Amino acid sequence: MKYFSKEVRIGLVAIAGIVVLFFGLKYLKGLNLFSTGNKYYIEFTDISGLTVSSPVYADGYKVGVVKKIEYDYDHRGDINTEVEIDQNLRIPKGSSAEIVSDVLGNVKINMLFSNNPRERILPGERIQGGINSGTLGKVADMVPAIEKMLPKLDSILTSVNTLLADPALAASLHNVKTITSNLTVSTRELNVLMAQLNRDVPGMVTRANGVLDNTNKLTRKLSDVDVEGTMNSVNATLNNVRELSERLNSNEGTLGLLMRDPSLYNNLNSTMRDADSLMINLKQHPKRYVHFSVFGKKDK
Repeated sequence: MKYFSKEVRIGLVAIAGIVVLFFGLKYLKGLNLFSTGNKYYIEFTDISGLTVSSPVYADGYKVGVVKKIEYDYDHRGDINTEVEIDQNLRIPKGSSAEIVSDVLGNVKINMLFSNNPRERILPGERIQGGINSGTLGKVADMVPAIEKMLPKLDSILTSVNTLLADPALAASLHNVKTITSNLTVSTRELNVLMAQLNRDVPGMVTRANGVLDNTNKLTRKLSDVDVEGTMNSVNATLNNVRELSERLNSNEGTLGLLMRDPSLYNNLNSTMRDADSLMINLKQHPKRYVHFSVFGKKDK
């Protein structure tokens, strides 16, 4: 150690610090200097913020990292991206890659595998790339439609402000408040009525059961009545009444002659007139018909 002067020791420490800093920066960027992954080249026309050390995913799992990005100045619009992918990953022939950006601005590459189990892309070969705008792209596509809607929204807001400034709206809201209060009162009264019905319904049911019992008893009594015999008696009575009516309407018998012979009516009228004349004469000359004297003398 005596051969190393103070300046040499300082130089060695500085070199060691630079080396550690270099490897540390690579590690922080996600680059593994001692990696044994396979290298592939992906062609893009727009990388949309893709940088070195951006991750590469397959089915949501990180399988690699972007190692280098080069712009092709001879063929403008072509961007060559070198990616390092785990050597255990087999990429089928016809697969592609896409750049995806999330809402937070993070950019990554997604591998899109084809269904080709027989052929695969060899390390060092090129993969066709594209861009998936994702949620931000959908929002960007919606911007023109939103711009067209802004005048209509402004008109709608103006109409809403005019409506809110109308005094009739305030009156309507006041009426709604009054109606709500009335509904509250009605609901409370309805609850009281329902409670009363709950108390009265059992008694009503009991009385209804009693009425049903009486009805059943009456039905049983009616079923015991000899309806056929009663109807026979009624029919016999009706026959007697019919025979009596026929006799009264005929010229046979005393009642028939009395009702249908006019001479009897005339004789009765003559008799009544004679009786009436007799009564009048009796009232005018009672002494002719009653003889009474103390000495037995007869008036003439």
